[in-house]
Amino acid sequence: MESVKKRLAEFSLEAHDLYLSRAVPYLEAPPDPLNFYRDWIAPNKPCIIRNAFSHWPALSRWTPEYLREKVGSKVISVAVTPNGYADAVNGDRFVMPEERRMSFSSVLDILQGKVQQRGVFYVQKQCSNLLDELPELTDDVETHVSWMSAALGKLPDAVNFWLGEASAVTSMHKDHYENLYCVISGEKNFILLPPTDRPFIPYGVYQPAVYRQRGDGEFEIVDQSDAEKVPWIPLDPLDPDLERYPGYRAARPLRCSVKAGEMLYLPALWFHHVTQSHGAIAVNFWYDMEYDIKYNYYQLLETLSEVTGGST
Repeated sequence: MESVKKRLAEFSLEAHDLYLSRAVPYLEAPPDPLNFYRDWIAPNKPCIIRNAFSHWPALSRWTPEYLREKVGSKVISVAVTPNGYADAVNGDRFVMPEERRMSFSSVLDILQGKVQQRGVFYVQKQCSNLLDELPELTDDVETHVSWMSAALGKLPDAVNFWLGEASAVTSMHKDHYENLYCVISGEKNFILLPPTDRPFIPYGVYQPAVYRQRGDGEFEIVDQSDAEKVPWIPLDPLDPDLERYPGYRAARPLRCSVKAGEMLYLPALWFHHVTQSHGAIAVNFWYDMEYDIKYNYYQLLETLSEVTGGST
């Protein structure tokens, strides 16, 4: 078992040395679909693409004033937490946010400081919330990225809208989606780790729970006792506890800031942690990955990492 664990660690380091960049590369224009598949999707490498959606009206239109006029009365789903950490480990629980239905204008009032509220507010509901909850805004963007759809031979499975406070944090996790993340205003800060770093990333299994704000304004954690336990990453890459998780010392995270007008290609199964500037707005496209050789390859790595103890 120790020999397998050692080989997994060596394999991860070899991947960094052989083909993974030490920084996220930039492309200066939208790529050709075939070249993008060959150079980025197939090898499962991230990149930042400039000038990929400079024609979207959203880049100039989506001011608070415009959004109030266009969708201010719309009621949308908002994640509310006491500390900004939604879907994250808190002690021995995996805690999800309180899902609150609010008008878009009410969210803007909080972001602009016109109304004071306890908690951290983040429009982060997935499952294509842009198309389902805010279809009035789709004239200002595109509902798919033509060259990505051509490269994958399919349309996106979800188009999501993101808006939140600077305190809102996305804890480290991975998705089974090819992800194009487009920043409309502000900036998003990503910490990225490739699937080959899985041997250095700790996992635990946690009782799921949700935050709930009481009548006195304080938040409590309420167990979802009938739900299955959730595997999640307890480590915070902004302040990693290396005494508790010494294996993470061998990880080689990439850090990048994606600014307004830039698009991040985040490959499926890459671990990522996200922070943002206050009031940042983004739209992302999720293309469900094909369960092919790439998936089977990383699933084997996942299984071996779990068998050998998760984190070296």
